Amino acid sequence: MRHYFFQTVSCIWAAGAFVLLAMAPTANAQSAKATYRAAVELRFGEWLEGLRAEAEAKGISGETFNAAMKGVRPDWKLPDLAPPDLGEGQPARPKAEKKDRQKQQAEFDRPARYFPKRGLSYVTKLGRDNLSKWKDTLKEIEQKYGVESQVVLAIWGRETAYGKAKLPYYAVGALATQAFMGRRAEKFREELLLALGILQEGHITRKGMRSSWAGAMGHTQFLPSDFGKYAVDFNGDGKRDIWGTIPDALASTANFLAKNGWQKGKAWGYEVRLPEGFDCTLEGIANARPIKAWLDLGITRTFGRKFRSDRLPEMVHLMAPAGNLGPAFLVLDNFEVFRSYNKADLYALYVGHLADRIKSAGDFEGGWSRVQSFSREELKRIQAASTQAGFDAGKIDGLIGSKTRSAIGKWQQKLGHKVTCYPPRTLLKQSPPLQN
Repeated sequence: MRHYFFQTVSCIWAAGAFVLLAMAPTANAQSAKATYRAAVELRFGEWLEGLRAEAEAKGISGETFNAAMKGVRPDWKLPDLAPPDLGEGQPARPKAEKKDRQKQQAEFDRPARYFPKRGLSYVTKLGRDNLSKWKDTLKEIEQKYGVESQVVLAIWGRETAYGKAKLPYYAVGALATQAFMGRRAEKFREELLLALGILQEGHITRKGMRSSWAGAMGHTQFLPSDFGKYAVDFNGDGKRDIWGTIPDALASTANFLAKNGWQKGKAWGYEVRLPEGFDCTLEGIANARPIKAWLDLGITRTFGRKFRSDRLPEMVHLMAPAGNLGPAFLVLDNFEVFRSYNKADLYALYVGHLADRIKSAGDFEGGWSRVQSFSREELKRIQAASTQAGFDAGKIDGLIGSKTRSAIGKWQQKLGHKVTCYPPRTLLKQSPPLQN
């Protein structure tokens, strides 16, 4: 028993020593991280003082600035950050942890994930409920701005589920973090200064100024720059309150769409069937042509519907967010108006589809095939490689839009691969790492 006791104690001591040794690097790393962050936050305070002078030059009072910035510190949990290198003699920037790396936006992830059937059914029902609840207000908005009620509701539904999705951030805090160390710092600096102007004008209190991580505010997610251009005081109380006054939020959204070219009574697009072997590289606005020309290429409408004869001269372009692996659409100018609200094809398709469903429509006829997922860095590699191969994928940003899909299809043709206009992961073998 005595021998067993000492053997057991020795094992426990050895295991404890191992744990302590294993913990040491982690503890050191955490200490280095904390030291670095403290130095960054000190630099952030200095940066704020420089911002104060710029804000005052734009008419923001010291009182407004101080009240808005009280207690604001960098929010390290926000996505899309690029923490600074503090330079020689300063704490080193820690290596980014996996959880800190740039995430793929939902609008540019696998298309099927953006259209969950149960989720769509839920927001459609809520949309119809709100169509009834706000029918008088929506009718007035439609008469004034020329944007149909279901279209405005679809934006509201996508952005905040008709106000059910709570906005988790104080807008100035989120914008200040992004302006100081975000990947698009200059853009966010402009938005931050505009947000301070909104507070100074008294449209909302600091407590009520809630937003997304990127500073998109209120029921229908306006950036401060959108607020300045499009927000309206629809109920006449002297404030443009897109956070707490639903008529203001909905009218502001309609005003946005109207000023960006919305055409009342026109469709945003039509779901279509592509014939066997159709050339998916014809996707994109550069390949726009009359509906009649697409019919001549063998395209037909879904559910056995026919195009009206007076629609045949309309200029449309092909949009297929999963290439040949999902539904396809011929889209019109109103689709591009949706993209002015959010540039992603999937976003524009979602709100157009939701607006149709709120009015009367059901699911798409075409289903989504299972496609593979990519990080933004992987997609940047594919974009760069396809462009280098001679097929312009557009901006190397890791986001799959029409131009990238068309370029991928052309590259697949050149490589002798199956042409889908949506990348398989095997295409990464043809895509070398990007040079920093």
